[in-house]
Amino acid sequence: MTRKGTGVNQTPLGESEVFLSFQERLSQVARVNRSVLIVGERGSGKEIAATRLHYLSDRWSGPLVTVNCAALPPTLIESELFGHESGAFTGANKVRKGRFEEASGGTLFLDEIGLIPLQVQEKILRAVEYNTFERVGSSLSHEVDVRIIGATNADLPALCEEGKFKRDLLDRLSFEVLFIPPLRARGDDLFLLAHHFASRMAHECGHETLPVFGEQVKRELLEYSWPGNVRELKNVVERAVYTHPDRVIEALEIDPFRNPYDDHHHETKETQFSLEHYVSLEHYEEAKRNLDIDYLRRALEESQGKQSEAASLLGLTYDQFRGLYRKYKEVL
Repeated sequence: MTRKGTGVNQTPLGESEVFLSFQERLSQVARVNRSVLIVGERGSGKEIAATRLHYLSDRWSGPLVTVNCAALPPTLIESELFGHESGAFTGANKVRKGRFEEASGGTLFLDEIGLIPLQVQEKILRAVEYNTFERVGSSLSHEVDVRIIGATNADLPALCEEGKFKRDLLDRLSFEVLFIPPLRARGDDLFLLAHHFASRMAHECGHETLPVFGEQVKRELLEYSWPGNVRELKNVVERAVYTHPDRVIEALEIDPFRNPYDDHHHETKETQFSLEHYVSLEHYEEAKRNLDIDYLRRALEESQGKQSEAASLLGLTYDQFRGLYRKYKEVL
């Protein structure tokens, strides 16, 4: 749920231009004592980025306190952040410090910040603006010196429009907004990371030689879109290493939940294409385009994003499939 950081135990790994540009911007803002928002897809390394921000800052010798807002019931977030007095509510038998107090002099990392209730957002705003807060059940103000780093995969401006996030708080927290590049945008970093994870897993399993990836596996790694980003890649690679003790890895299991006994998987999927496009002959080009897009989507879904398998499902060569994929990539 929460913890204090004690040091940098994870080093970012990557050589792509987009990744190095992100790290340079992170290093630049780390030394400015202002709040920062980190935005990124699940599994892209938001916590690693927050940790790096802290230890590159002038607050590196102070505490780094992490709060996973997604793991806390809304009714407990205020007490968790600001602490409570004895008797503030049922079960509050003694005074308890909150995470703001624990992080004083250092950094408070609020992961999944978009899930914080509006009432608590108001209290965070006051703490950011005036460096003071009150524990739950008390009117006594406490001073605090904290740098806030927030992380989310949500669209916070959109949440403001929906009335779910305070615009004033967003303005105060967004001195800088860092967007973590997803794995699919990082080019050959994918192989750098895959070899890193494979080598560590081989060592953990006691394998005598370092694993290498076969050509088909390399193609699968490149073709897949990696919605779970680095975390998903790590799981896939480590699973492949421990299940294939041979030096050369020739197969991947990207989706461990795919049921090998579901014989009717292909037959039960419903088409998304509407026959209304065939009503008039003048709509031929539109109908052909929609049919291509629908079959590409279905094939990619059936193959879990593996393009070579999708091509096989459609009876196309890999080059033919890639041509269609490039043509309709923006709408898939």
